[in-house]
Amino acid sequence: MLLLSIDTSIRGCSVAVHSDAGLLAAYDLFTDKSSSSMLTTLIQSSVEHSGYKLSDVDAIAVAKGPGSYTGLRVGVSTTKGLCYALDKPLIAINTLQAMALQLSSFYPGHLLCPMIDARRMEVYSAVFDEHNAFVQPTQAVILDKSSFQDLLTSHKVVFFGDGAAKCKTLLGDHPNAVFPTEPIRPSAKTVGQLALIALRNEQFEDVAAFEPYYLKDFMSPAPRKSSLITQ
Repeated sequence: MLLLSIDTSIRGCSVAVHSDAGLLAAYDLFTDKSSSSMLTTLIQSSVEHSGYKLSDVDAIAVAKGPGSYTGLRVGVSTTKGLCYALDKPLIAINTLQAMALQLSSFYPGHLLCPMIDARRMEVYSAVFDEHNAFVQPTQAVILDKSSFQDLLTSHKVVFFGDGAAKCKTLLGDHPNAVFPTEPIRPSAKTVGQLALIALRNEQFEDVAAFEPYYLKDFMSPAPRKSSLITQ
């Protein structure tokens, strides 16, 4: 089996190619500005460097969210376009679950709480055990000092992702709260690991109907009033 995976959940983009033997190629591009314009280039480079052509892939996987509204829209649109053009099935993976998989082998016995910044004191989060199973579902959480206290009383919890800095200001002194020093970002590498399982089980999405998992409605800023008076 050959699988192409894409993650554009936050600013930047990540692309990976997996086979049954494991990871064949991967590119991660993280910049302050959106790098969606580089996505198609990274896709082509990843597939070519793995020794294949795009037409050789058996399926295409995408991180479905939650995350940046614009980033998710770009990633899902690109994936759907490729699935249509190549007549390949689409696999969708929860962004937070793929993030948790990055750390599951490093923190045995801990709960894992990936967080994606949702502005102000809000984050998108979920909680997983060391086997990557959901303990708490994906949700938008407005952080305060009472957040996650039910889990912290009896478990060590690892908070990570670009939203975890907000959590650290509130819970950083709790003895069971763990905050890795290295940044953990969404990655197509672990999207691909989960998607290989879905591919073997033929867990595919309806390409035409599939939409990103935005979790909440996109809120655009209110338009400014014009100073021009029209008749």
